[in-house]
Amino acid sequence: MARLSSETLWEQAAAEVRSQESGAADWDGGEAVCERSVFLMGSKAGGKTSILLRCLERDEPPKPTLALEYTFGRRARGHNTPKDIAHLWELGGGTSLSDLIQIPITLVSIRSLSVVLVLDLSKPDALWGTMEKLLHATRAQVENVFAQAQQAQRSRPGAKAQTAAPSAARVLPKDYPDRELISPFPVPLLIMGSKYDIFQDFDSDKKKVISKTLRFLAHYYAASLIFTSIKSESLMSKTKSFFSHLAFGLDRGKTVSCDPGKPLIVPAGSDSFRQIGSPPTTDVDIATLHAKNPKDLWKKVYERVFPSESPGEQRELKDPSKDPQYSEPQIDAMRAQKDQELEQYKRNAAKSWKELELET
Repeated sequence: MARLSSETLWEQAAAEVRSQESGAADWDGGEAVCERSVFLMGSKAGGKTSILLRCLERDEPPKPTLALEYTFGRRARGHNTPKDIAHLWELGGGTSLSDLIQIPITLVSIRSLSVVLVLDLSKPDALWGTMEKLLHATRAQVENVFAQAQQAQRSRPGAKAQTAAPSAARVLPKDYPDRELISPFPVPLLIMGSKYDIFQDFDSDKKKVISKTLRFLAHYYAASLIFTSIKSESLMSKTKSFFSHLAFGLDRGKTVSCDPGKPLIVPAGSDSFRQIGSPPTTDVDIATLHAKNPKDLWKKVYERVFPSESPGEQRELKDPSKDPQYSEPQIDAMRAQKDQELEQYKRNAAKSWKELELET
């Protein structure tokens, strides 16, 4: 008999996976299965799906992500041991579907949640806006969930806490670089710069601006940063290490590269504002920019080099069925015909009501 509840389809699917894996653990001797959640978001058509498939070692062609998609990965700790599970959520549509962020970030997932922000290096004009909107929406949802958890704990003081309090959501070491000057993201964050194969052919000055800006942002949010390309086996190997660290708790490696002429690989905590330096600008006096804070200053300098897209260019479709990348000629033609029939029906109905009013 089908289960009737207020759970979403995603939550039911995740619960089913947990139930199956729990049964496997009992069969193997009762060892607990470790579960983590990873939420991927970022630039539209920025390569999120391709990167995810490579990290999961799945040999299948990537398809455009429709709204929000769920999959999972499993990894065994050793021979005859239960497999740890990574619940993987991917948000499509760039920033247009940011309202869906509330679905994967819940009281259940927040305890082991990590976020991966994929930014398309080949489109620097949209980079800052994409980063700003998605991280703002994600932080707001995370803080909202933590607030719900605190309220639940206060209402049931004798019950076991279901999640950590916001103040303990992510505690940085006391010796973390610039600890008093940064604004750590409330959950572990990995920023990926995708399509490095295109980016590497950019003008050196532009590459320097993008690289230093992303280093600043990563350090400001206490995040890790890596530049990658699905066309480079070496970069994908390093990317997979960072991904596996979030998804399965594996070692992410000790490689660090801050040279703007090479792919950046900057684990959280290995950079500092002193090493990053000031915003790279030669055509304007920084003192004249009237920035409210360091982040605002970097934004103003970055947008001097890469002006943000105009509102008309920035407008994204809320309805995925009207997005060209999901076009299906036969279905679209039938939909257009039905839309015309609906409009005609509306006009006829309105005409009938007007005639009825005149008769009365």
